Amino acid sequence: MTDAAAARRVHIIQGEYKVENDPNVVLATILGSCVAACLRDPVAGVGGMNHFLLPGSGGAAASGGDATRYGVHLMELLINGLLKRGARRDRLEAKIFGGAKTIASFSNVGEQNAAFAMQFLKDEGIPVVGSSTGGEHGRKLEYWPVSGRARQYPLTGAETQKTVAMEQRPVRAPKPAESSIEFF
Repeated sequence: MTDAAAARRVHIIQGEYKVENDPNVVLATILGSCVAACLRDPVAGVGGMNHFLLPGSGGAAASGGDATRYGVHLMELLINGLLKRGARRDRLEAKIFGGAKTIASFSNVGEQNAAFAMQFLKDEGIPVVGSSTGGEHGRKLEYWPVSGRARQYPLTGAETQKTVAMEQRPVRAPKPAESSIEFF
């Protein structure tokens, strides 16, 4: 049985992150202009992945927007999730993927996403040990969070356009819990 067949796949979609310490788990996502940051602590044997649509915070929380679309929010969640599972900040290492320029006539948000991720990690003192960003086509990504192994597959033009269409769908605001109280 191949390692891919033995692995338990966990799919990460836009606005999500996942932390794992199971060596049989592979985290998977599909990226167009979005970026996925893959971080791990090789000593603690824990790692994770996020998938974000836009680089900064954009004042999302203040304007009622969905903070999970933004890299700054998801990077913090991923790092904190790793620390809660036994990782140490000084041992973290990163790999960055995605950030394609999928529509020639649009601004290059993919390049901005990749630049944001690299600068964020530099500012946090987390070394980037591998990256594959840019280009005109999306990519399918697999990441083994315990070993740090990553594998990507380039998407065709049609697959990239399908990914771009999914990335541009409006993200629904989370519904309040039934027990919430509104103050006027």
